[in-house]
Amino acid sequence: MTNKEIGFKKIQELVTRFSEQLTAYKKSDYNETQTRRDFIEPFFKALGWDIDNEQGFAESYREVIHEDRVKVGTATKAPDYSFRLSGGQRLFFVEAKKPSVLIKDDIQPAYQVRRYGWSAKLNVSVITDFEEFAIYDCTKKPIPTDKTSVARVKYITYNDYISEWDFLWNTFSKEAVLKGSFDKFIGGNANKKGTATVDKEFLNSLDQWRTLLAETISKENKQLDEDELNFVVQQTLDRIIFLRICEDRSIEPYGRLKECLNRGDYYENLLSEFKQADDKYNSGLFNFKKDKLSQQLKINNKTLKTIISQLYYPECPYEFSVLSVEILGSAYEQFLGKTITINNRGKAVIELKPEVRKAGGVYYTPQYIVDYIVINTIGKLCEKKTPKEVAEIKIVDPACGSGSFLIGAYQFLLNWHKDYYTQNPNKKNPLTPEGNLTTPEKKKILLNNIFGVDIDTNAVEVTKLSLLLKCMEGETQASIAHQMKMFNERVLPTLDDNIKSGNSLIDTDYYDTQLD
Repeated sequence: MTNKEIGFKKIQELVTRFSEQLTAYKKSDYNETQTRRDFIEPFFKALGWDIDNEQGFAESYREVIHEDRVKVGTATKAPDYSFRLSGGQRLFFVEAKKPSVLIKDDIQPAYQVRRYGWSAKLNVSVITDFEEFAIYDCTKKPIPTDKTSVARVKYITYNDYISEWDFLWNTFSKEAVLKGSFDKFIGGNANKKGTATVDKEFLNSLDQWRTLLAETISKENKQLDEDELNFVVQQTLDRIIFLRICEDRSIEPYGRLKECLNRGDYYENLLSEFKQADDKYNSGLFNFKKDKLSQQLKINNKTLKTIISQLYYPECPYEFSVLSVEILGSAYEQFLGKTITINNRGKAVIELKPEVRKAGGVYYTPQYIVDYIVINTIGKLCEKKTPKEVAEIKIVDPACGSGSFLIGAYQFLLNWHKDYYTQNPNKKNPLTPEGNLTTPEKKKILLNNIFGVDIDTNAVEVTKLSLLLKCMEGETQASIAHQMKMFNERVLPTLDDNIKSGNSLIDTDYYDTQLD
């Protein structure tokens, strides 16, 4: 029998069993965990996926990741399953429900799974309780009030699994995915009506928040000049976004930023959070010894409430736990093409930078080009080397912008080290029990290998932010607490010596003038 025929037989058995006990399974006390174990996981096993990791891969190499479920009110903070290629590239999410949930009509789970998929820039994701199976187009920006039919590309029930087996196998089976059938199903026109990519939408949000902060801060802090205004707006935004991402990654308690809106002066409350973050992270992002301006700012409560509220469900369409650093970097790259100026009437306005206006817009490097350059340069340099030898390689981007190339280079080095240590097992290898690099090792690689310069100080801050977020990928409150206790050090490195603001282009007589 072929794998498809074996899978079909298993599906027949599941459908028969579910049909015979439908009344019992529809009762509210038959819960989601039971549904996953009894039906949803066997369903995807029939499609050839290694749900239980029977191949014994390290956690980071598993085909299917079972996400930890963290309940926040009625919302769940992570999708139940992430189906991936062997290299870790996400393909689609599956959100599981119990059969008593009416998937066809309940807008909350539909919005939830679309929010996950859209934030991760996936094309489709699935909701199922086995009784129902709904496939959603995740290229359309989710809105909390959308009907369940919005962006739903296919809906079937367990009664259809037999007749729809060809479709299910040819679309969602592991065999079909490896042959490209999944890509054919999901590969639509990127410009089709109603689509809005998450990086473009996040750019719009950044622009709105920057405008609001700039207008408020310039109005209430007349002593600031244009450079100072640009600096404090950028720092405030970066700090808020960093901590909000940490919340969705379960590194910080969920809702902590929102709690700043519960009492007194909201900005004073935020400053307190920022200073606590400095004690914990030591990233330079929260260094108030160098940043005296932010401590003296006045920002009214209304402005901060507007911005912070838009970073939380249901107003926020972004699920930051699955929003990659690469997507953030793509948005920030465009964001950096504008600057805050103060017009003749003393009002803050956002304008294109003169050099950007002259060039006709911001040009950014597509991810596939970054990957190609990294593989064919750094990849070649790392061949047949040991980690000690690779530590001597210095990667410098002399015009780093938002850091897209440095992020790609850093990710390559993280993967290279993980692969090396996995293939050369040793008790002293810096790997976690799950097979990931330890945080100290990720910090060491970052400080040893990655360097950048940009003439734009805001670009430098964005590059630092992106690299720090990349360094923290996969961390949790528990892993960070363990690190702080075990190594007696704060979580993140300071990148002030690695990523600097300055002009990389100097004349040949530069050092002559310095000597004089």
